Amino acid sequence: MSKLESLKKSILEDGVIDADEVKQLEELLYDDGKIDKEEAEFMFDLNDNVSGKDNDTSWGDLFIRSISDYLLEDDESPGEIDSEEEAWLIKHLIGDGQIDDLEKKLLQTLKSKAKSFPESLNKYL
Repeated sequence: MSKLESLKKSILEDGVIDADEVKQLEELLYDDGKIDKEEAEFMFDLNDNVSGKDNDTSWGDLFIRSISDYLLEDDESPGEIDSEEEAWLIKHLIGDGQIDDLEKKLLQTLKSKAKSFPESLNKYL
């Protein structure tokens, strides 16, 4: 079991992400300086499991920053959400059947940071 999966198991035991767990997540996610697809998917999965809970506010900041970094700091389309990333994002936004407040904040952040924002994502705002 990876360190991330082990931490996820620990977090899901009480279902709430506290400030210490956010720091641990951040250290593990950014240990190589960037967010890869597996880590971004991990963050969406974790968010789906803790959505609506009394999580530390730093959780939302880390979720938004890590997904934004994954989508906008890549080598293929820096600063943009390309069609492949757009499809990936929609799949993960609607994967649990709802778009929570944190996911809406993520979209607002992406819209403000990206050089261009795919029209198809506006309906989820």
